[in-house]
Amino acid sequence: MNCMGSNTSKRNDTRIVLDAIRGIVHALRESSRLAQGRVGLSGAQLFVLQRLAEAPAQSVNELAARTHTHQSSVSVVVARLVDGGLVRRAPAATDRRRVELTLTAKGRRAATGSPDVAQARLVEAVAALVPARRRQLAALLAEVAHTLTGSQRAPAMFFEERGRARAMARA
Repeated sequence: MNCMGSNTSKRNDTRIVLDAIRGIVHALRESSRLAQGRVGLSGAQLFVLQRLAEAPAQSVNELAARTHTHQSSVSVVVARLVDGGLVRRAPAATDRRRVELTLTAKGRRAATGSPDVAQARLVEAVAALVPARRRQLAALLAEVAHTLTGSQRAPAMFFEERGRARAMARA
């Protein structure tokens, strides 16, 4: 009897975890769909635009830190935004060796009044956790992700595939 209760508890815990992950993925997917429909950008692209609307970035590394994303992942998104005429790369005024990322007028229009993106809400929710719980969540999710993917490679930003066509809206 004790074993059966343990199995039931294990199944319930697993379902609760999977339901939470499904809820997060659903919110991210819907947010990306809404961004695509309203401004013609993926959720990841709009998230990056919104972070740049808050303040220019002195480098891709700085922007990666502000988006809580690996540099290689945010670099792909920035390249698409530059190609779409939404972001400008220019030598920084204080250090010509560095490249500053700023919004173009087209990028400011796209970021202004654009829908809230789930990535921002997810970052806020995780950041609001007490540090010990945040570290615990990080360790557990990293373990699950590694078991699932078998990889330590930095993933692409949410719903921004690395090999995806560069479809950009003409805002």
